[in-house]
Amino acid sequence: MQKTVLIVEDEFLIAMDLTLLLEGHGWRIIGPVASVSAALSLMEDERPMVALLDVNLGHELVTPVAESLKARDIPFALASAYDRPEQFGGQVLADVPNIGKPINEQRLLATLARLTEA
Repeated sequence: MQKTVLIVEDEFLIAMDLTLLLEGHGWRIIGPVASVSAALSLMEDERPMVALLDVNLGHELVTPVAESLKARDIPFALASAYDRPEQFGGQVLADVPNIGKPINEQRLLATLARLTEA
């Protein structure tokens, strides 16, 4: 089964860099999308193995996506410059792995591997 990752990131260049990087390591990308509504819509059509979320999507927070992922028991990580993302996006983001920004390739790949271990 191919590894799938939903990318929710509002910065176009970061989203494209993540897409190219992860595709190069065998991941199939769902998205990337830049809004809560687009992410929730994609999840209606396909269930990702894992998701990678930016906390602040410009004019909205990613919290509803995180809550939906948690309700569906889909693991996710954050790609955020915030040290304590739960202070911005709510308790659903507490104790979620945060790879940070700028994104470190090794840390990203290791985090996704941990989240998808069976």
